[in-house]
This record gives sequence, structure tokens and C-alpha cells, in this order.
Amino acid sequence: MEWSDLFAAIALVLVFEGLLPALNPEGWRETMARLAGMENEQLRRMGLISMIVGAARSIW
Repeated sequence: MEWSDLFAAIALVLVFEGLLPALNPEGWRETMARLAGMENEQLRRMGLISMIVGAARSIW
């Protein structure tokens, strides 16, 4: 893997991260407000599940 691959992957993440606020800013605000109200343990579980799914998907 080259550095350019890593930078391309990060750029793609940024594109996906920017889609919702660009297309639906009000819905994005509501979602962020809900996330801000969640307990730390819930956020940790969501993050862990996301990482596991992403890692498993990259393997298969």
C-alpha cells in the first residue's frame, strides 16, 4: 500500500462525510443532536460495531 492510497481513502471518507450536510442540513443537525444526547457507552458500541463491519468488509 502506498501513501497515495491512504490519502485517496481519506479523501473518499471526507466526500461521504460531506454528503449528508450538503444534501439535507436539517436532517444532519437533528441526527447530530441525537448523537450528542447519547451515552458514551452507546457511542462506543456504535463505533466498535462500525469498525468491525468495516474491517470484516475489507477482508472479504
